[in-house]
Amino acid sequence: MFKINKRTHLMKVNKKPCDGCGIEKVIWKNHQRKRYCKQCWSAHSASNNSKPTKKQKALPSRSQKRITQDKEYSAKRKVFLNSHPLCKANLSGICTNHSTDVHHLAGRMGDLYLDETNWLALCRSCHMWIENNLKSAREMGLSKSKI
Repeated sequence: MFKINKRTHLMKVNKKPCDGCGIEKVIWKNHQRKRYCKQCWSAHSASNNSKPTKKQKALPSRSQKRITQDKEYSAKRKVFLNSHPLCKANLSGICTNHSTDVHHLAGRMGDLYLDETNWLALCRSCHMWIENNLKSAREMGLSKSKI
């Protein structure tokens, strides 16, 4: 039997007995000192892939440290909003006057999350306006750079 290689030269292909079926064929794969034809190798590799793979555990949405911080934040937030019942932004045409949200002036990363010196009591309407208009809010002193 002859086969054409990449350089378009004829080369002789030797047939050898397949260890899977025992028939003399062109060997497709040598695996663990055994020779397999294409058909036997396909059946062999399919049967070896039937092992169930281990499922990876899903990453938790929050770390244990953040869960602890969230518990502390909830308690502090409740006290903060009770002591600051009115919206501090008081944006005309937007404000509802009653504070319901805590705005973190410099963001919530790391220690800033629990730092009450960077908190501002706001109504939901003013808080949404500040988040959607950061440049104007920074100019008005209602937000700080988070960098």
